[in-house]
Amino acid sequence: MNAGSVGTGVPRVGGRERVNGSQQFLADIRLEDMLHVKLVTLDVACARIDSIDTSIAVHLPGVACIVTPADLPQPMPRFGPVYRDRPFLADGATTYHGEPVCAVVAESRDMAEAAAEAVLVGYTEVPGVFTIDAALAQDAPLVQSPSLRPDDPLARSNVLRERRYEWGAIDETDTTVVDHVYSFPMVTHFAIEPHGAIAHADDDGLTIWSPVQHPYLLQRTISDLFEQPLARVRVLAPDPGGAFGGKQNPKFEPLLTWIALKTGRPCRLILTLEETFQAVRRTSCSIHVRSGFRANGELVFHDVESDFLVGAYADIAERVVAKANYLACGPYRTPNARIVARAIFSNTTPSCAFRGFGTPQVAWAIESQMDAASRLLQLDGLEIRRANLARFGEDVVPGDVPADGEWQQSLDRAAEMIGWGRPPLEGRGRGIAVAIKAGATTGLSQATVRLLFDGSVIVYAGTSDMGQGARTIFAQIAADEFGVTVNDVSVVSGDTAIVPFDLQTSASRSTVFMGNAILAACEDVHRQLRSLAAEITGLEAADVEIKGGQVHVKGEQHSIATVLERGLGRLRGELVGNGTVRRADDPDHPLGGAPAFYEFNCTAFEVSVDGETGEVLIHRHVTVGDVGRALNPLQVTMQDEGAAIMGLGHSLMEQLLLDDRGRIRNLGALDYRIPTTKDMPLELESEVIENGDGPGPRGSKGVSEGAILCTAPALAAAVADATGVVIRDLPLTPERVWSALKAGVAR
Repeated sequence: MNAGSVGTGVPRVGGRERVNGSQQFLADIRLEDMLHVKLVTLDVACARIDSIDTSIAVHLPGVACIVTPADLPQPMPRFGPVYRDRPFLADGATTYHGEPVCAVVAESRDMAEAAAEAVLVGYTEVPGVFTIDAALAQDAPLVQSPSLRPDDPLARSNVLRERRYEWGAIDETDTTVVDHVYSFPMVTHFAIEPHGAIAHADDDGLTIWSPVQHPYLLQRTISDLFEQPLARVRVLAPDPGGAFGGKQNPKFEPLLTWIALKTGRPCRLILTLEETFQAVRRTSCSIHVRSGFRANGELVFHDVESDFLVGAYADIAERVVAKANYLACGPYRTPNARIVARAIFSNTTPSCAFRGFGTPQVAWAIESQMDAASRLLQLDGLEIRRANLARFGEDVVPGDVPADGEWQQSLDRAAEMIGWGRPPLEGRGRGIAVAIKAGATTGLSQATVRLLFDGSVIVYAGTSDMGQGARTIFAQIAADEFGVTVNDVSVVSGDTAIVPFDLQTSASRSTVFMGNAILAACEDVHRQLRSLAAEITGLEAADVEIKGGQVHVKGEQHSIATVLERGLGRLRGELVGNGTVRRADDPDHPLGGAPAFYEFNCTAFEVSVDGETGEVLIHRHVTVGDVGRALNPLQVTMQDEGAAIMGLGHSLMEQLLLDDRGRIRNLGALDYRIPTTKDMPLELESEVIENGDGPGPRGSKGVSEGAILCTAPALAAAVADATGVVIRDLPLTPERVWSALKAGVAR
């Protein structure tokens, strides 16, 4: 392969359209004769629905119909990526604040909104559980009916599932024990584009437009619910305006499809930002950690009890709990461990995947615990990590994939960048933290590559480009395989009727899984090229080599375009290749399969704290990731910086606030704080370590989540270093920091 474009920061495919506003998002799509849907909700979390009076609303101008639970098939259809527990509409009662109780369908959005306000819902508020303690209380109301889990021994509790991982034996002999509890708040994704979908039913079948991350999962869900063959369900997935895990799985598409079938017209639902806040969030949690250390800082054991509040429906949250807690001990040599992790139902917004997939929560606890140990043992926070960090090839979970990178290089580089060896300026403090996240454990990605007569290329890939720049990477890979420029490659995605199957777009897996599938498809085309060149020259295919985007035959070098022109002749045509990467399930593995790679990051801060206000000023923010190989360094930097800034949100300010009745009090952009330009670090630096030791093309690993994994513990350590005050509850709001400073003791 020639030097080509891989490894260079070529401009992002589709970037110009995103900047100039010409990209078509879901809300920009207009279909002829389209109806608009508005959901009716209650300003209450838990209520028994006594009546729904639509008599006034249904007769308002422009109203096509109003769908209530009574109109739907009985029993109420339910769906979900793992557990089929989510109903199309609230089934007899609302189970969280904002759960839809009916849907108004009208000729315009304004008409639908006006009619929704005229729907009168009679209800009786009932008790709910909104915290971990309340959900686990002996007399707690059940969030879900036991009938939804008929064979589950936990069905008469609010525990969805309990996971246990254990190795070695916990022995506190001759150890210093560190024992603390850490809490992580509810936060929302706050994607710029709210959730929405369009559904249409006609003689050709069902068509769904949705900015979903997993188009084929949505296709399967609709196929199952409406008993249609997959071939008659088409999902068109326009690029989302942000997703971060919140758009992985179906939410309202099944209801919208049912309405489209009922009305015979295309139907569109676009949520407001406030409604989106009520639709998705990250899992919140409380994590109790007991850890044992030798006097020299050697880690002896971690004993972890994790309680994750997943919300009213399961979605994918139990997988979040399982996968994150499997690596709860972090990237360290941990000879003894006991991890008990529970996914707990509550009458709150259902949680789902969120960038980092549970790792920021467990890293907050474990890395804070490492700092607590360093203070207790009077050791340096960097040195205690350096002493325990797993080296390449050493176990992090015994018997599983060992450390797959020279992680100490990231740690040492971040320490160097933050100036760890130099005394900080007066009033400043420094903190450092590390974390790993497991890449995808199973998967199936398929790609098709068409090499056209003129040497240009079309790549078909089912991966959603949700901001990570997947199409750019795929174009770079194909361009180098055929000796053309990125501008000579077109990447097609987002249509299940056109592109081959891809299991999912998540877990930082696209470059590794789909990238390798594209390489395999290119090799399939290369095989055909070798045969074509052999046919032209009268030689054997074994005498032909394709290297650096050129065809080499017995010492002669030809361009691929020349071979195509001579071989295909005046009839023209093209060569088509297919590639598949499959990572099968492993039923004997606790996660169903070993991680394909680890995403490792080291983050460091230098901060000062205003003692009068509790405000944290970030002077320097450093993030270093182990990426294997940066196929597009510019995009890696963009992803790292985006993840780092996103991590500042849950570390400093973001939290969904509930009242004692479970209602979200800070819906929308005015009352829910996210980082703005005024909250940015004075300096933000990101670097990567490249050793070519990953399973993806050119030795790459997944990126884009690393810089969010350990933001919070590194920042909290810096605050503690600057003030002497330790805080174990996120976020580190000025009020919380100020209160801790005034109390003058660790909290």
